[in-house]
Amino acid sequence: MIAALNRIVDLVEDGEFDLTTLARSAGTTEYHLRRMFSSLAAMPLSEYVRRRRMTVAAAAVIRGEEDLLSIAVRHGYASTEAFGRAFRAVHGAGPGDVRRDGGPLRSQPQLRFRLTVEGSTPMDVRIADQPAYRLIGHAVRVPLIYRGINPHIQQHIASLPVSEHGRLKALSDTEPAGLLQVTDGVDPDAAEGSELTYLHGVAVTSATEVPDDLDVIEVLAGRWAVFRTSGPHPDALQTAWAATATEWFPSNPWRLRPGPSIVAILDLSADFSTATCELWLPVEPA
Repeated sequence: MIAALNRIVDLVEDGEFDLTTLARSAGTTEYHLRRMFSSLAAMPLSEYVRRRRMTVAAAAVIRGEEDLLSIAVRHGYASTEAFGRAFRAVHGAGPGDVRRDGGPLRSQPQLRFRLTVEGSTPMDVRIADQPAYRLIGHAVRVPLIYRGINPHIQQHIASLPVSEHGRLKALSDTEPAGLLQVTDGVDPDAAEGSELTYLHGVAVTSATEVPDDLDVIEVLAGRWAVFRTSGPHPDALQTAWAATATEWFPSNPWRLRPGPSIVAILDLSADFSTATCELWLPVEPA
C-alpha cells in the first residue's frame, strides 16, 4: 500500500496517471487508494494534484520564458482564465501579479509516504461477518469535520425529542447494537468540508418493518473491522479512526470497501466527556 501511494506521487510529477489501472496493478481498489491517501496526507488526492501543478506552474510563470496560455495548456487548462482561477486558489494571487511581483507563492512539497509502526495507538479490533441489514433513523446532510465535535451533527441530534431516542433503541434488533452515529455517502477523497449523510438511528434486520417517518440506508452483506475505543470523547474515537489509516490498514491484509462508517456508543459518562465506543468500518480482503 505504501509503495502504491508513493507511485501515485511519482506519477503526479509526470503529469498524467490512471488511478484505476494503478490500483489494479497494486492489487487494491481506487476507492481504498483515495481514502488512504486523504487520511495519510491530510488532503484529498485531487487537492494534492492541484497544489503540485500550481507549484510547478509558478516556477514557469516567474521565469517568464513562455506566455501564460502555453503554461496553462501544459498543465491541463484550456484557457488562461481557468488556469488563473486555479492559480489564485492556491497562491492567493493571479499569475500576472506573480510574474510582475515575484510572489506571493504557496509551495506544495512533493509528498513521500513512509510506514512507521510504533504502536502508539493500541488497536482493539475484531472482524465481523454481517448479513444484509438496514440502518434506520433520522438523516441529514452535513459537512465533514475531522477534529472536535461537529456542530451540525450536534444540532441535528439536539433537535430530536428525548422520547425519540427511546423509540429508536426499541427498534434495534441486530448488530451493531444500540443508538448509532452513521456517516454515509462520503466522497472517496474525503475532503474536509465536503458533504456527507449523517444518520442518527439503529440497525435492524432486512425483514424488520420500518416506520414511514424514518430514513433508511440499505447495507449489503459483508465484513466489518470493528475497533473498540475508550477514553475522552470524541478525542479517543477520532484518534483511533486516524490510526486505522496510519497503522492498521498498512499493517494488515484488509482494505476499505464502499459503505457507511458506523459508531456505536456503548457507554457514555453523565457529562459526555468520556465514552466507550465501537467503530465499524466496511472491509474486504486486500
